[in-house]
Amino acid sequence: MGAREADAGSKVTITEIARQAGVSVPTVSRVVNGRSDVSPQTRARVEDLLRRHGYRKRPATPGTRAALLDLVFDDLDSPWAVEIIRGVEEVAHAAGVGTVVSAIHGRSGDAREWMRNLRARASDGVILVTSALDPTLHEELRILGVPLVVVDPAGSPSLDAPTIGAANWSGGLAATEHLLSLGHRRIGLIAGPPRLLCSRARLDGYRAALERAGITPDASLVVTGDFHPESGFTACATLLGLPEPPTALFAASDQMALGAIEALRRRGLRVPQDMSVVGFDDLPEVRWSAPPLTTIRQPLAEMGKLAVRTVLRLTRDEQPDSPRVELGTDLVVRASTAPPA
Repeated sequence: MGAREADAGSKVTITEIARQAGVSVPTVSRVVNGRSDVSPQTRARVEDLLRRHGYRKRPATPGTRAALLDLVFDDLDSPWAVEIIRGVEEVAHAAGVGTVVSAIHGRSGDAREWMRNLRARASDGVILVTSALDPTLHEELRILGVPLVVVDPAGSPSLDAPTIGAANWSGGLAATEHLLSLGHRRIGLIAGPPRLLCSRARLDGYRAALERAGITPDASLVVTGDFHPESGFTACATLLGLPEPPTALFAASDQMALGAIEALRRRGLRVPQDMSVVGFDDLPEVRWSAPPLTTIRQPLAEMGKLAVRTVLRLTRDEQPDSPRVELGTDLVVRASTAPPA
């Protein structure tokens, strides 16, 4: 049953009831539909407002909807996104909640179309794996009162919403320290887009590891990519063109690391004999790359699972244990790293 429905004779909408009760629209909808996942205090407050306004529930009809979450990405063309979807689906399915997956491609038109669809299907909650929504859509989400969780925020979230990310700084630190422990001193970095918080954190971790080892970071050894293989290929070619190329590379995503390995192969260089390579993510395919990739494991599926648990708590008007969560990252050593030749 839609969250904003009202009997034809009613003069008040569920949105107005939610505003007066200080709760979300889906919470009022759950009270109207007699669902149990609402606290007794909230239920009493909402029911009192429904009686005072003479709100009458529309009779149930075939096709009444189940609980529903929206999962929104910038793009879906990466195994990274698939891992998050896998985690979201596992927990949502176990909770009997449906999931609608959308991509807005960073375009305002696509974002507005998604918002129109969101209003039509009256989702119980939203998980954003993007910070690309413009301020007017942010405000509309707030007015609708739909519970919201942001995964891997691009920067300081403009919405007052819980965020779930990974320990990117410590991951960048661990990747670089691993290469330093093998004896490498000239270490290149293929960084992610600087507008993203995770990219800046991985870069800062890389610099911190070098400084701890008494090495002054060399700006010429840092080349920016976009997390996709092609940019890793191009960035690696740039680093190989330096008068003194690095002996090791830290790529801020597994896909850029795989692009870099292909660039090395085409130059007739071997990994790790001629160049060590470390990635970031631990996507399933990198354990089968040639050679298997040393990388930083980012708990992508776990981030998706926690996002669902958090947004479901919000739908019950329960607050999360912490508004900002960073899940740990781990170094996974495989065959793509070795001491310098």
